[in-house]
Amino acid sequence: MYITITAQKLGKNYGQSSADFVQYLEKENQGLEQENMEHFFNQYGDEISAEEVVREIDGNTAKLKKKEPKFYSITVSPSKYELGKLENSSEDLKRYTRELMKDYVKCFNREINGRAITVDDIKYFAKIEHQRTFKGTDRQVRENQPYATKILQFKHDIRKIERGEANGNIERFKLKIGKLEREAPHQQNGIRIVQGMKKAGNQRHIHVIVSRKDASNSVSLSPGSKYKSSEVEMHGKKVGRGFDRDQFFERAEKTFDKTFEYKRNFAETYKARKDFVKNPNLYFAALMKLPTNEKAIAFKLMHKTGIPIIPNIPTSQAQLALRIFKRLRQGVDVAIKSSSIGI
Repeated sequence: MYITITAQKLGKNYGQSSADFVQYLEKENQGLEQENMEHFFNQYGDEISAEEVVREIDGNTAKLKKKEPKFYSITVSPSKYELGKLENSSEDLKRYTRELMKDYVKCFNREINGRAITVDDIKYFAKIEHQRTFKGTDRQVRENQPYATKILQFKHDIRKIERGEANGNIERFKLKIGKLEREAPHQQNGIRIVQGMKKAGNQRHIHVIVSRKDASNSVSLSPGSKYKSSEVEMHGKKVGRGFDRDQFFERAEKTFDKTFEYKRNFAETYKARKDFVKNPNLYFAALMKLPTNEKAIAFKLMHKTGIPIIPNIPTSQAQLALRIFKRLRQGVDVAIKSSSIGI
């Protein structure tokens, strides 16, 4: 499960309206007949139009400053293993989203009129997407990049020869390009993986756009708050503040597992991923204590997500720690970007 929470982009990308972002989320509907389109939905409604989403989000921004985010984007990308547990992918993901947003509100340390926040207090709209493309930060694209650079140079050389600016054998350059295309380490259906290429297989994921203000347009609810969970005194009263992201990510996993009876491996858990970044020694110590079959699955999952692992598992935990730390110092930042959940 890969989950991110992102504030509305201000400046060049997105302005004061949600229209550009909503239009971006409509990209898969282009050219489709009405009955084949994926529509926006929320806690109680389906087939909500893009126009209504823009109108509701843009009209719910009372007292927000010009440079404050008007909405947040939550992206939920289940792994192929998690998607494999779904019987009716789109409908199941809608059902999960509605449960997930209940978890979302429970992670705010806030009250409205003296009561705990409920899902009825937020204004959100969600959409299921079926495709994903490779990004420049993906491991496959990064590791193919040296080949891409050489191919680009050879194509540049060919153009120079065609313009009469240089001498050379064009066919020889084409053969070199073909060889590099085949030798690139990451291929999809026999084609070198490049940035922007559509990913094969089941790529369904969820986009949620949630208003910064509550449904009454009077209370600010920011999941981007720097305060995890605390209290502050305002006008002589103690007021709760903050959003607990750790709790949200953990709840998201538990809700998925309970809803679809999914048996989550240690390597797929948010806690494990966080320990991998914050305390690698604890992560690998816990990994080595797993039963043999679970450990084998965990190492397989780690390999799939790009986390640096060793080819042969040493018998001594001291040896393991020493060899792993050498790899971690070089690869931890890149590896976690390819892992299963945003931190």
